[in-house]
Amino acid sequence: MSLRAVKQTIPALETSDGAGVRIKRSIGQHQNIRLDPFLMLDEFGSDQPQDYIAGFPSHPHRGFETVTYMIEGHMLHEDHLGNRGNLKNGGVQWMTAGRGIVHSEMPQQESGQMRGFQLWLNLPAAEKMKPAGYRDIQPEDIPAITVDGGLVKLIAGTVTVDGQEHQGAVSGGSTRPLYADIHLAPGKEALLPVNPELDGMLYLYAGDASLVSDKGTQALQASAASVLSAGDSIRIGAGENGARLLLIAGKPIGEPVVQYGPFVMNSREEIEQTLRDYRDGRLTA
Repeated sequence: MSLRAVKQTIPALETSDGAGVRIKRSIGQHQNIRLDPFLMLDEFGSDQPQDYIAGFPSHPHRGFETVTYMIEGHMLHEDHLGNRGNLKNGGVQWMTAGRGIVHSEMPQQESGQMRGFQLWLNLPAAEKMKPAGYRDIQPEDIPAITVDGGLVKLIAGTVTVDGQEHQGAVSGGSTRPLYADIHLAPGKEALLPVNPELDGMLYLYAGDASLVSDKGTQALQASAASVLSAGDSIRIGAGENGARLLLIAGKPIGEPVVQYGPFVMNSREEIEQTLRDYRDGRLTA
């Protein structure tokens, strides 16, 4: 067993997106701050309506996938394909922009807490122009796995616990994404395998926790992407307040990334073609 350690910490920076929604961005705050195959990770959370009420009006994407995980609140998704989905507490929307999609994400509440995450997952060149689509994943369809010290909600990928392999709500894909929401009780510890072929990170969003490895015990910074070293497992210990954190990992693509706002391709020429397609109404053709 080779325990992973924290090799880099990327604190999330406060910014805004959409029509002024306040967010914290770690991965993706600059185009040279990424973790292949992940392009961006945003945390949004507020009980002040002015921080989220304007939402994300209609906008385009091409060349990657977005994964929106709603912890608290209610968001309505609509796209050019006529799809409509209600994202509520504990639900996930997994959207493939592929060749192109135009969609909106609008809060369906005027008060209360709105909290969640959006992850951008890159697609390899061979898949960037595939048809767009999305899945609404209900909370009851996300496996909840009991581990020593807590619970793992497995959104994507596979995890082996006590010799039994568990499959997430989403599986497969060329980047083999692993996405888990880990809840640990106060003072408890969990040991989880992570395929050594995957690059990964942890994101502590509640409580306090540390990562234990051959390098010793490293405290995880809250609201920061803790990029992991190589290895085949992680050992996480929670503090006196317990801990809630995301484990996100994927197989690196290893291709050039050229991004222009909501468009992610492999070359400047492809971005220029994308802009022409969007201007001429061919993005989603």
